[in-house]
Amino acid sequence: MLLALCLAVAGALAGAGPAQAAPQAVVSGTQFTDVSGAPVRAHGGGVLKVGAYYYWFGEHRNADNTFRYVDAYRSTDLKNWEFRNHVLTQSGAAELASAGIERPKVMYNAATGKFVMWMHKENGTDYGEARAAVAVSDTVDGNYIWRGSFRPLGQHMSRDITVFTDTDGTGYMVSAARENYDLHIYRLTADYTGIASLVANPWPGGHREAPALFKRNGVYFMLTSGATGWSPNQQQYATATSPAGPWTAMANVGDSTAYGSQTAYVLPVQGTSGTSYLYLGDRWGNSFGGTVNDSRHVWLPLSFPSATTLSMSWYPETVVDTAAGTVTGRGGPYETLAARHSGKCADVPGQSQLAGAALKQYTCNGGGNQRFWFQDAGGGYVRLMARHSSFCLTEQAAGVTQEPCSTATAQQWSVTASGGYVLLRSRATGECLDVSGGSAADSAALITHACNGGTNQQWTRAA
Repeated sequence: MLLALCLAVAGALAGAGPAQAAPQAVVSGTQFTDVSGAPVRAHGGGVLKVGAYYYWFGEHRNADNTFRYVDAYRSTDLKNWEFRNHVLTQSGAAELASAGIERPKVMYNAATGKFVMWMHKENGTDYGEARAAVAVSDTVDGNYIWRGSFRPLGQHMSRDITVFTDTDGTGYMVSAARENYDLHIYRLTADYTGIASLVANPWPGGHREAPALFKRNGVYFMLTSGATGWSPNQQQYATATSPAGPWTAMANVGDSTAYGSQTAYVLPVQGTSGTSYLYLGDRWGNSFGGTVNDSRHVWLPLSFPSATTLSMSWYPETVVDTAAGTVTGRGGPYETLAARHSGKCADVPGQSQLAGAALKQYTCNGGGNQRFWFQDAGGGYVRLMARHSSFCLTEQAAGVTQEPCSTATAQQWSVTASGGYVLLRSRATGECLDVSGGSAADSAALITHACNGGTNQQWTRAA
């Protein structure tokens, strides 16, 4: 009897899934880390839900931007990511040894029980190969077996790529063709490993890339980027009632740079309250002097003013509740800080996205590098998060810099009213935010100094 009870308990525990995920706030425009503290390398990727877990696949490159791995991570709450495996590696096939692999996307084929990865493959030299490629695995985060690369239907170029599984089980692949001037929608074979037919080329000459295809209440949405290399640009979308079309013309969404990002994927988040849609974008490191591995993630809620229209707004944080299926933005407003003595604004020079950039004062211009969110840090303190970088003002011995936001006291400031102005006092040292030497010149350094009530320590906050 005791043995039977123990076996029953053990069986129940073995079958138990992860605990229900709590709502999580994701800071947009930052580099994510996994639960071990290592950077998440999942750029240009996509997400597949299997059971209670979301699996995130993406590019992990070498320091010189060449292909190294496709990495896989998993999470129940879309914030706390566990590294699972280098699911595709340079050693996976002879063709991969010098390949360029971009935008891996994984789909599950219920008929075969296989997980199928599609990706864009180049020869690693001249970006002229423009091929689609396929790999297959028996498990979602196992080693994917290379099936080879090809041009769809033996003739079409294939670059930026995405996949989509329709509600009837039909698989689709979308890729940028003809030097990115066309965007082809293909129907896949029954096992999802090949191309059955080209079903649509809706925007010939449109010069679009980075496609993301999803379906909401019977309407298909295609979200895309312009083709401007690593630099962000105006995202656009179109709709249809069938992947084969007819599709509408492209319409703008978000701001002129998609908030400094490029589409990677749109993830439906389904829960007890319904389904919400999460935009996953890459802020490519190459656009601000780094490499792909320096890239950051811009995750934002998508909203739908009508059945066939789409909008996207910026929020410093996106709150994801995977149990409820809700995705909401929060944070702000952003404010400028103008020094009383000079009338000039606290500024991150050159709109730098790099950690360690030293703050200066500069003529006020309303740029994102002069606007800060006074985020509640608890205990009567705030963090000052820069709009353009999502980094926080940090007290250093030599001055004030922007750094990744943390719980450090050097990033916590008290705000005290003083004759119509405010004093910003560092929690770490008790010193005040100060324009060095009381200079009124552009590019004068921001430092901390013993609080003395000087006008170069008095600041005007303005939304």
